[in-house]
Amino acid sequence: MNPGRAIILSRIREALRNNPAPHPHTSHSQVEASAEHNGHAQREWLPKVGSTLPEQVDLFASISEGLKTEFHRLPTISAARQMLAKLAAESGWKKIASHSHHDTDALLEGIGLPIVRTEKGYVVDDLESCDAGVTGCEVLVAQTGGVMVTVESAGGRALSVLPPHHVVIARTSQMVPDLTAAFEHVKRRYGKLFPSFMSFITGPSRTGDIERILVLGAHGPKRLTVLLVD
Repeated sequence: MNPGRAIILSRIREALRNNPAPHPHTSHSQVEASAEHNGHAQREWLPKVGSTLPEQVDLFASISEGLKTEFHRLPTISAARQMLAKLAAESGWKKIASHSHHDTDALLEGIGLPIVRTEKGYVVDDLESCDAGVTGCEVLVAQTGGVMVTVESAGGRALSVLPPHHVVIARTSQMVPDLTAAFEHVKRRYGKLFPSFMSFITGPSRTGDIERILVLGAHGPKRLTVLLVD
């Protein structure tokens, strides 16, 4: 047998030996029923997520810390607005990019800074020169600490990528336990008309390609802030 093939197969065998046994997954009843109906057996092999919202929020916060995502849970949109103003003042923002969305509009109310709106058409240089991009999202995924965005929920393809600081506004009702639930959400919302752009954001952009040294902001935002409003 080819030595390289033997090494790969031995690693696969080792991984299978160390793989935890499947577990019965618990989550929101609607999502769980849908998942069972569609036969998502792979869910049993993924890390278990608590069934309650507090457990899921705590897990998302814990994973976010490891990913270097700045996570803030806030009681009201007014409190989120104050947090955004604090971020703007501390970082010296001069211009913000955003899109029309009920939560982003409420969050940016009275911000007192120029805003580049992506839904109205924009000059790429204007978007690139913004200090922060403020978007909504589809869901937050407790299992991975990820933010699921689509072309609609994130105001296009570039808004969550070009500005150096990406700020996401979300509600606790948008917290889901796992990736299966995230895709179930998209299926329920869009049916067969899937968005042309869909992505999971897990922390600020990073790379370790150069001498295995971790560099933040190499291919996208250097900072990711999630504001979770009750």
